[in-house]
Amino acid sequence: MTRFDTDTAVTMIEPGRYSAVLDEGWWITSGPNGGYLAAVLMNALTHAVDDAARTCRSFTVHYLSRAVAGPVIVEVVVERSGRSMTSLSARLVQAERTIATVLAAFSTSRPGPEFLDAVMPEVAPPEELELPVFDSSLPPTAIPTMVHRYDQRWAVGHRPFSGGEVGHIGGWIRLAEMRPVDDALLAAYTDAWMPAMFSRVAGAWGITTVDLTVHLRSTPPSGYDDWCLVHFRSVMSADGFCEEDGEIWTRDGQLLAQSRQLAAIISVR
Repeated sequence: MTRFDTDTAVTMIEPGRYSAVLDEGWWITSGPNGGYLAAVLMNALTHAVDDAARTCRSFTVHYLSRAVAGPVIVEVVVERSGRSMTSLSARLVQAERTIATVLAAFSTSRPGPEFLDAVMPEVAPPEELELPVFDSSLPPTAIPTMVHRYDQRWAVGHRPFSGGEVGHIGGWIRLAEMRPVDDALLAAYTDAWMPAMFSRVAGAWGITTVDLTVHLRSTPPSGYDDWCLVHFRSVMSADGFCEEDGEIWTRDGQLLAQSRQLAAIISVR
């Protein structure tokens, strides 16, 4: 059991109702990382589906309020279960407050045309890179507690708050305690990197995720516990909101997941 397994674990209280405990080791500034909460929710939904042939295909979280460290409840409802697809909803609740809601679809494989036009960024392997995501030039308040839970190697984009020409960012990521990549970890990875908009703007801005959608596109090789390459892009910031699109790849070029999120800009330092 790794720290990730322990801190994202859910326990069934009764059918459709699960308990979990949020740990401050996955905090960013004053609250939990959205990817961490997504991983907790993913574990509850996967348990509720209880069918290895039906894997998560679509997963959208809306973040309603800030959680604190400690116990939470996940309430899961199976909205419909057909011959090949199960659709679910869930609520993450803490002290009678709804922290997040989620809609998800789990399905078996389906016949259809197959193609992949997305191209994995050409970067040096992680063993040749040493530049961390968060460096000593940033104020301590800008370096989240969560950074210690991951091993990251910067590979794509301008350094944060440098006013780069484009909002592209990314690099290699794995847990500090290695474990096989699964749906919960992929959900966490989609929000574990520094936001892409930080490479585009000058000055230090804060953001908070409004919603996060994850599309699981392929199953990692059995036992895959190697680095993943994450690549994120932001192309527009307006009215205090910024979007971000992401991809997660295996080392040898298998596209595992795509993501999209909308973030609210909340502060400037």
